[in-house]
Amino acid sequence: MSVDNIEESIAFYNAQFQTEPTKIKEDYAQWLVDDLSLNFAISTRGDEKGVNHLGLQYESDEALLEAQTLFESKGIKGKEDKGAVCCYKESNKYWVEDPSGIVWENYHSMGDVEVYGIDAKDTQDACCVPTFAKFSETPVCIPTNDGSKCC
Repeated sequence: MSVDNIEESIAFYNAQFQTEPTKIKEDYAQWLVDDLSLNFAISTRGDEKGVNHLGLQYESDEALLEAQTLFESKGIKGKEDKGAVCCYKESNKYWVEDPSGIVWENYHSMGDVEVYGIDAKDTQDACCVPTFAKFSETPVCIPTNDGSKCC
């Protein structure tokens, strides 16, 4: 993954992966994280094709809260999203953005649901990935397929 600032990104990813890099060069860092499992999903939903966010799944709400507390202690502000119904799951989430603007979904899923997503405001089929304005406390959300804002 290409980044804008190696030092800022190393600090972010140390918090994201809760470990130090296994290799660091002046223009490169690598983490070999043995205890993460891959959860890879694709969808035909969304306005833009390609990667719209990355994520880490936690085994419990307590582990997710520990990660959120670590982010906040490092000055990384995110967005809580409790009880979200998205991607056929109900989950508690803590969204963060890396220094280059890549959005990460940190989440613990409580169970499967039969709909892709529900926007709590109008219960239409929706599933939002917040994007963060660097100097704003208010996240802006990616619009749904019909162009409406979902958050």
